[in-house]
Amino acid sequence: MKIGLIGLGKMGYPLALNLRDKGYQVVAYNRSPEKVKNIISEGVEGAFTLDELAGKLEDRKILWMMLPAGDAIDDMIEQLVPLMSNGDILIDGGNSHFEDTKIRHSYLKEKGISYVDIGTSGGVDGARNGACMMVGGDAKTVSLLEKTFADICVDDGYAYVGAPGSGHYVKMVHNGIEYGMMQAIGEGFEVLSESEYDLDYAKVAKLWQNGSVIRGWLMELAEQVFLNHEENLDDIEGVVNASGEGLWTVEEALKLGVPVPVIASSLFTRYRSQQKDTFSGKLLAGLRFQFGGHAMKRKED
Repeated sequence: MKIGLIGLGKMGYPLALNLRDKGYQVVAYNRSPEKVKNIISEGVEGAFTLDELAGKLEDRKILWMMLPAGDAIDDMIEQLVPLMSNGDILIDGGNSHFEDTKIRHSYLKEKGISYVDIGTSGGVDGARNGACMMVGGDAKTVSLLEKTFADICVDDGYAYVGAPGSGHYVKMVHNGIEYGMMQAIGEGFEVLSESEYDLDYAKVAKLWQNGSVIRGWLMELAEQVFLNHEENLDDIEGVVNASGEGLWTVEEALKLGVPVPVIASSLFTRYRSQQKDTFSGKLLAGLRFQFGGHAMKRKED
C-alpha cells in the first residue's frame, strides 16, 4: 500500500517513519521543502508539490493529512480535490472539530471521495513507535485501512468508533479528560510543595507509578519533569496553553446538559495561567481591603 502523507510537523514526521518501518510505501509532502529533504534522507520518498505527490500515488489514492485544525484543513482539501478521483480516500489525522469533519465528509462524498477522521493520541513517541487511534468514517472505507491502522498502533490501540466525525469526537472528549487529569496531578504536587516536608517529588512520582491507583503515563512524565528541571521547577514559566479540545468538550457538555466541573475548571485554570495581574484580581484585592481592611499591595509609582 502506498500512502501520501501531508504535513511533516511534530506528529506527521514520526508517523511517516512509523509507516515506513511497518513496510508501507510513504510519499511525504510538506509546505516547507527542508522537512521533505530531511525525510528523504531517512529513506522516505518525498514530494515537493501536491501535483508531484498525487502523481506518485497508485490509482486509488490514499492521502493522509497531519495538519492543524481549522482553515489549514479546508485550504488543503480545496487544493487536493482537483488531484483526486472517484474512490480515493482522504484521512484527517489531526484534532479537527467533529462538526467540521461531518461537513467535510458530506462535501467530499458528493465528489466521490471518502473521508476518514482519526483522533490520534500518544504524543510524538506514539506517532513514532505505536499510537492510539480513534477512527470514524464510513465502515466500508475504514475496513480497507484497518490493517494499516492496527500496524502503526500499540496492541489494542486502534478502534473503529463509528460514523463520520466520531473519531474526532472521541478524541475531543479524551483531551478533555486529559485536561482534568493533568490539573489534578499539578494541584496534588502543589500541595506537597507547600507542606512542612522536604520531599523528593521525582521519587514520589516514581513511587506512584508502581502499584498505586493513580499510576499511568502522565505520572511517568511528571517524574521526568522533576528530574529534568530545577528544584521547584523554577526554570519553567507556568503558562499553559489550551489548544481547543478542552473548550470543545465543555461546549459539547453544555449543549448536552452534562456537568463536567473538573474539565471546565482545568480549562479555566489554563486561561488564568496566561494572564498576569488581571483586572478581576485587582478588583478582588480592592474589595477585600474595603470591607475588611485586608492587606492590599500597591504598585510603586
